[in-house]
Amino acid sequence: MSLLRPLPLIAALALFAAPALAQDMSRFGPGTAIPDYGQIAPVPGADPLPEGVEFKIVFDVSKAADEGALNKGVESAARFLNLQVAAGVPEENIKLAIVVHGPAVRDLLKPADGQTNPNAGLVAALAAHGVRIYVCGQSAAAFGIDKEDLLPGVNLALSAMTEHALLQQEGYTLNPF
Repeated sequence: MSLLRPLPLIAALALFAAPALAQDMSRFGPGTAIPDYGQIAPVPGADPLPEGVEFKIVFDVSKAADEGALNKGVESAARFLNLQVAAGVPEENIKLAIVVHGPAVRDLLKPADGQTNPNAGLVAALAAHGVRIYVCGQSAAAFGIDKEDLLPGVNLALSAMTEHALLQQEGYTLNPF
């Protein structure tokens, strides 16, 4: 039996399976805290959050965005904030930080002349909501980035490792998503 015979069947199955595996984003919409970023979906029947809950969460971001796109890791902080506010958590009970390292640090640069940075509005919105954003100084050095190259609202840390340790001492937990 030829190994090539099942290929058309496999290809046909893949075509039919692809729509079933695609995500349906039609239920997602803007949140109230940062409506332009971090779309969320209502979840009827979800367990309620404990009364008086407080969050101190740090997001670790190392993956760079595709050219001209938002950095999904940075946008996750906006999604988290929108989700919790929609669930009834007062915004003052939500403390967020983002530690960016590796190639993702380039997503937080001021745009060059005539260029735009799609992450600039996201960073400004997050900073306006008190989200602390740090770039790893070691990654910045590796990419030839100086503090004045960073978008407003972005801080330069000694290293991502150092900043994570400091945030952990302040009671922040790492969001694994």
